[in-house]
Amino acid sequence: MSTMTSTDSTSYDSAAAETGRGRGLRLSGMNWLVWRQHRAAYWTMLAATAITVAVIVYQRQQMITYLDGYGYPDLKPGWEDKFDQGPLNSAARLLGLLPVLIGVFLGGPLLAGDLESGTAKLVNAQSASRVRWLATKLGMSALVVVVCTTAVSAAFTWWWSPVRSSSYALTWADPAGFDNSGPVPVALTLLTVVGGVAIGMLLRRTLLSMVVTLGFAVALQVVWSYFRMSLGNVITVTTHNGVGNDSAPNMPEGAHQLDEFYLTASGDLIGWGSCAEQTEKARDACLDKAQVVGWSVDYIPISQMSSMQWLGASILLALTAGIAAFVILWGRKRLV
Repeated sequence: MSTMTSTDSTSYDSAAAETGRGRGLRLSGMNWLVWRQHRAAYWTMLAATAITVAVIVYQRQQMITYLDGYGYPDLKPGWEDKFDQGPLNSAARLLGLLPVLIGVFLGGPLLAGDLESGTAKLVNAQSASRVRWLATKLGMSALVVVVCTTAVSAAFTWWWSPVRSSSYALTWADPAGFDNSGPVPVALTLLTVVGGVAIGMLLRRTLLSMVVTLGFAVALQVVWSYFRMSLGNVITVTTHNGVGNDSAPNMPEGAHQLDEFYLTASGDLIGWGSCAEQTEKARDACLDKAQVVGWSVDYIPISQMSSMQWLGASILLALTAGIAAFVILWGRKRLV
């Protein structure tokens, strides 16, 4: 099988008898069997996490060395001029792929491989119950996923935090910043993995399950991208000083602007493109005709980022728990 998840035809009773000879992790019984069966995937994730964290620590040290020249932590104006944002942007793009990759290569084959090869029937014939087997598979895989994604998320958040309030080095409301820091990567990855497990349980074919899990992971990312900003409380600020160059509303540093409108004397809002005339004279005439007196801007301050992330992660984890319960209940009676 060309996936990271391997199948083991050794019976549960035989595996349990050999636990005393195991080296490394001191596991026994079903825990040892699941770890041994999927050790390639687990060790790959742990090793990749260690390397990723080491690279992030090095890159942050390089960034701090540069920022120290501009008075970090109280940065002086002009620090953005020569700041190399390439490593941070590249890391954000790569880390954004982790939920998809882990879901496809760990979640999809986790049960589908056993069902396709017949290992599930062999395990079912032993003394261990299906529920215990399923719970151990899900629990151990979830533990490894949580450890790895938490470590990477914490490291990336630590790396990004000195320049987080500046839109020059990642915008906090975009996926590159929001989805790679805090609890969001953990919740997104868990939902993708458990969703892949459910897909594999229903389809019972490894390759097909991986393909469908890929589609599920991409669809989840798309839905999440539309849903993300609705987690915040929108703040509206208005002005009545006209629409000249110096009349723009003042927003907190790092605020994410959602939309802006012209404000009329009657209190109505019209789109800022309503008077997008070719000449300044024509534009001013349009504004006068509409009786525009100022701006109205909707935004979300960066101070809401943490609460938005935890709220979003809670919703994702609730969905994950629901799918995990479905896997246990369905597999209890219909797995083989």
